[in-house]
Order: sequence, then C-alpha cells, then structure tokens
Amino acid sequence: MSAPSLNVHGIWAIYRAEMARMMRTMLQSVATPVITTALYFVVFGGAIGSRIQSVDGVDYGAFIVPGLIMLSLLTQSISNASIGIYFPKFTKTIFEILSAPLSFGEAVIAYVGAAATKSILLALIILATATAFVPVHIQHPVWMVAFLVLTAITFSLFGFIVGIWAENFEQLAIIPSLVVTPLTFLGGAFYSIEMLPQPWRTISLLNPVVYLVSGFRWSFYGSGDVGVAASLGFTALFMAACLAVLWWIFRTGYRLKP
Repeated sequence: MSAPSLNVHGIWAIYRAEMARMMRTMLQSVATPVITTALYFVVFGGAIGSRIQSVDGVDYGAFIVPGLIMLSLLTQSISNASIGIYFPKFTKTIFEILSAPLSFGEAVIAYVGAAATKSILLALIILATATAFVPVHIQHPVWMVAFLVLTAITFSLFGFIVGIWAENFEQLAIIPSLVVTPLTFLGGAFYSIEMLPQPWRTISLLNPVVYLVSGFRWSFYGSGDVGVAASLGFTALFMAACLAVLWWIFRTGYRLKP
C-alpha cells in the first residue's frame, strides 16, 4: 500500500495567498523594522554604548545585533502565524479549509511556512540595516542560518497555536506583547547575563529566550551565555511540544469546529 502523496497544490495555494497579504503591506512590513532598528541603535548604541564599550570583547553596538534580530524574529513569527490562522476563523472561511482535501499537516506547512518566510525576510532586512551602523562579523554563517530558520519555524508553530486559541483580537495580541517581548528584553538581548549579580544570573537561566539569544549570538561572535547544545536542545524540545499540541488540536477540533 503506497503512502499518501503530499497535496503540493493545496499547500502552495495557501502559502501564496499568505505571502500576497504581506506584499500588500510591503511598505509597513519593511519600513517598521528598519526604523525600529535605527532607533534601537540611536538609543542603545549611542546612549548605553558610550558607557559600555564592549561585552565579551565585542563592541557593544555589534553585540546587540543578534538580540535585535531575535527580538523581531520571535514577535514577527508569532504575529504572522497567529494572524494567518485567526482571520479564517474570524471570517468563517476556516470551514472551507477544513473541508478541503488538505491534511492537518499540509495546512500547518502552508501557514507556518509562510509565517516563517516573512519573519526570516524581516530578520535579514534588520541584519542589513544593522551593518549600516556597526561592523557585523558572522563567524559561523551556516549555524546562523540554522538558528534563524529553526527559531522562525518553531515560533511560527507557537503563533499558529495562539491564533487557534484566540477568540478575539485582544487575546491575539496578549502573548507577543505581554509575554514574548518582556522575556526577550530580560533574556540577554541587550546585555550578557554574566553582567548580572546573583541570584539574578541563575534566575535568568529559567528564561527560555536566554537560550535562543545566546545560541544565535554564538553564531556571530563565537561566545554566548549558555552552550550551543543547550540552545539547540531547547529549540528542538519546544518545536516538538508545539507539534504535539497542534496534532491534538486538529485531532479534537479544538476551537476549529463548533
């Protein structure tokens, strides 16, 4: 008995529709991260950088680049994926998707793939913008791309779950704004946790974003607050958890079917 083939046409149709939605708001999608990145460099690089010359032998302006990229990557991945699946629920077109000849895996590939693609493009725009302010050196480009893609996919999966769980626009925005962004700011995005006194240094290790930022920063400068294996392990564990939750959602129809 042959294995069922992948519905490439269905996946491509949803992926193309999601990417077209981004193209309609291209000015906002591109201008916002560029302006935000410039402001971060003016505030953090100018004000704080004049007092902190370097961290772990890296110029402070260059040190914050991986944190800036990770901050945008996490929030945009969650936002893009959650909005992508929430609007079909909001407009009641989700039933067309559920009745289409698409498996739950194919639907996830399409929506999460589009969300991750948008987030990676924005991250690369931020990286290009950062090079206009400070010299950025990437010691491990392959690992940098790997962390970028894995993090984008993992948090797009998480955003997909948030979009299914949310019943209104307030719930849709509460996770990125009240959970992810604070955790990123407290996760060593703009400083090394080695600069913190005890017990805050140990408490910071309970923040999952520390592992993401540290691994991504290691790919740039060869050093981080935690080991690379721990960073990869957390990302893989969180991805597996998100896939398990999504399997349960589509199996039970949680907040998808009346």
